[in-house]
Amino acid sequence: MLLVIAGALFVGAQGQSGPPTDEQRAARIAGQVRCPTCRGLSAADSDAPAADFIRQESLRRVRAGQTDNEIVGFFVSRYGNDILLKPEARGIAGLVWALPAAGLVVAIGGLVVVFRRWRARPGATVTDADRALVEEALRQSGSSGR
Repeated sequence: MLLVIAGALFVGAQGQSGPPTDEQRAARIAGQVRCPTCRGLSAADSDAPAADFIRQESLRRVRAGQTDNEIVGFFVSRYGNDILLKPEARGIAGLVWALPAAGLVVAIGGLVVVFRRWRARPGATVTDADRALVEEALRQSGSSGR
């Protein structure tokens, strides 16, 4: 069973051989750009006319020989940085990427400190008086249950 799963993962991880087609490149670029009118979807997923323009313009520019970065740069120059689904990781926008990672590191560090303190606490010591109280309570509960 393990070999079947490993084989399936291997086959699934294999990408297409060869370079992507123009249509695949244009679709990938449209997937990186937000639809200007609906804002909640990528241009690849939206049916809005503005998204259709982005898909067609991406394909036209791919066929004209432009690189992916040049095409995305065109859309950024036309619509601004908000058109990108993934913000650039520099300047203030870099905080979008850095703050969750820093928060995770701080949370893990806090958990380590808490668990070390918890483990370092000495256990409660049981005295003879405590044992006597428990035995008396057990005797009383045993005699009242009959």
